[in-house]
Amino acid sequence: MAYATTNPYTAEVVKTFADATDEQVQHALETGHSAFLAWKETPFATRGEILQKAADLLRKNCDQYAQLLTLEMGKLLSEAKGEVELSAQIIEYYVHNAERLLAPRNLEVADPSEGKAMIVNDPLGIILAIEPWNFPFYQIARILAPQLSAGNVVILKHASNVPQCAAAFEQLMRDAGLPDGCFTNLYATRSQIEMILNSKYVQGVALTGSEAAGAQVAATAAKALKKSTMELGGADAFVVLKDADLAKTVKWAVFGRHWNGGQVCVSSKRMIVVADVYDEFLRQYQQGVSELKAGDPMDSATTLAPLSSQGAADDVKEQIRQAVSHGATATEIGPEVPQHGAFVQPTILTNVTSDNPAYYWEFFGPVSMIIKAKDEAQAIAIANDSPFGLGGSVFTQNEAHGLEVAKQISTGMVFVNHPTMVKADLPFGGVRRSGYGRELLDLGLKEFVNHKLIDVVDIDAPF
Repeated sequence: MAYATTNPYTAEVVKTFADATDEQVQHALETGHSAFLAWKETPFATRGEILQKAADLLRKNCDQYAQLLTLEMGKLLSEAKGEVELSAQIIEYYVHNAERLLAPRNLEVADPSEGKAMIVNDPLGIILAIEPWNFPFYQIARILAPQLSAGNVVILKHASNVPQCAAAFEQLMRDAGLPDGCFTNLYATRSQIEMILNSKYVQGVALTGSEAAGAQVAATAAKALKKSTMELGGADAFVVLKDADLAKTVKWAVFGRHWNGGQVCVSSKRMIVVADVYDEFLRQYQQGVSELKAGDPMDSATTLAPLSSQGAADDVKEQIRQAVSHGATATEIGPEVPQHGAFVQPTILTNVTSDNPAYYWEFFGPVSMIIKAKDEAQAIAIANDSPFGLGGSVFTQNEAHGLEVAKQISTGMVFVNHPTMVKADLPFGGVRRSGYGRELLDLGLKEFVNHKLIDVVDIDAPF
């Protein structure tokens, strides 16, 4: 997997790491299973104390962790600090709510002879987490906090370009007092992923990543009869209705498309604007994008980060070329980005029609597809004409009407007057090629538990 830290801004290879050996993988599985047998019996209060300590350490060492995020994947330092805080908030959410959310639920039975029935939520065992590089800490917290709270244990296979972030989070949990084996970082190879999923100790896999990776891992998990959850790509619609407050809407559009360098599965990738305000929106949007400043992500003055790697930047540039070759118009916006580092010039794609393959693509970088809709009905139809279904947004000054439009958009999450809202107490997940399953809230907490029925029946009950 070529695990290595490569600074996206300087292209310097900072540190390399050896792949895990098969012996290390087997040891992690056996240690994880032994840890699970003890952890599942650990009281909620003790679990909560450890998780709270982890949240406290994240905040105490925020600058240190943020700098590591920026070093490995190029995230703006200010955004990296926000990610560290969000990770702490997610952990705290389960500290405060896990016991209540996992409490047994009494069932209302139709016939008293059915007995006293309840659903209890039992942990399953080791969960494999396969996570991406774009939010190196948040992605871990999003799966680790609920699974530890539920009594499961986790083996992490993180992206190959953020190995130090993976190791740092493992050390964080160790420093917080988490027993050995409850959370293990492995620099695993692709063949070892199959080995892990086929282990009798592993009960499921949660993946966040590309469609291709998701399809491969889901197939392997299915063959092994292991449950999987998949958080995959997105091409979120940013729908602008004719009564939208354009000045505020444009500010959200610029942010929604360019935060984290545009490398967000729920960023605003398709801006669908009704004809009444299309020209003015485009004019203001171009002005807003032109004000972004590309540069060193460690510099507080920088507002546009490099992409995570030169390979990622090259892929996005090739997508732009392909879109243009099929008839799209590409307009580069703003001052020229630095020639060194993994930068992509902010680009607006217009005249992208449904016969252009790019119409259905996800652009993971600072590329904005802007589509004119003749009216609201067509805007909704365009929003739904996508293989993806992760997030989306609707902008209007009439919130009640915005709610009605949001109900008509087929996606896992829709926001009115905001591009996206990633919070500890909001669920996350999509439909169609954006994957299946949910993370966060009680939905994520219960993805990998046994919803076990216990029914106490009178021995003299009728047959």
